[in-house]
Amino acid sequence: MAQSHLSEQQNIALETEHKIAQKRAGFATNPAPLLVSQYERIAREQMCELPFYHPGMPVLAECDLYEEQWLGVALTPWMLSVVVLPGPDQCWPDRGNERIALALPCGNLTFMVGDLPETGQLLSCSLMSPLDPHLDGKEGAALVSAVLKMLLSLPIKQGEGTVDLGRRRLFGATTR
Repeated sequence: MAQSHLSEQQNIALETEHKIAQKRAGFATNPAPLLVSQYERIAREQMCELPFYHPGMPVLAECDLYEEQWLGVALTPWMLSVVVLPGPDQCWPDRGNERIALALPCGNLTFMVGDLPETGQLLSCSLMSPLDPHLDGKEGAALVSAVLKMLLSLPIKQGEGTVDLGRRRLFGATTR
């Protein structure tokens, strides 16, 4: 009898562990369509009555794999955000309401840990909230693509002073 009870507890523990692992598991395919469907539902059910809601703005998302994680940009009628979700074969630990700084090619960004019903845990960094009311849907779509491209671009730094193109400098000798 005690053996049967122990087995039942072990089964419950294994099921709970399996559910947690599923929630944290990475996405084998691009999660952008899933983000769009979730944010569209949130727009309809929770956000559409708020004063800063931009009814002419579509919900859009684009994601690319970067260092085995999905790095993306999400546009909704109330915000523009950079998002990070676990990539293929990734398993993120459950986190609370933390801030996490990430170094991206474009520079450092600070993300908040969030949770969506279908995607589970994600990192989000707000770039614009609320949205500029003069921004239209076409400009919003262009902005999503441009921001994602910028996130993955190396920073450009302006040099200080002039460039020495002399032959001595070219071959490693110093001038005095």
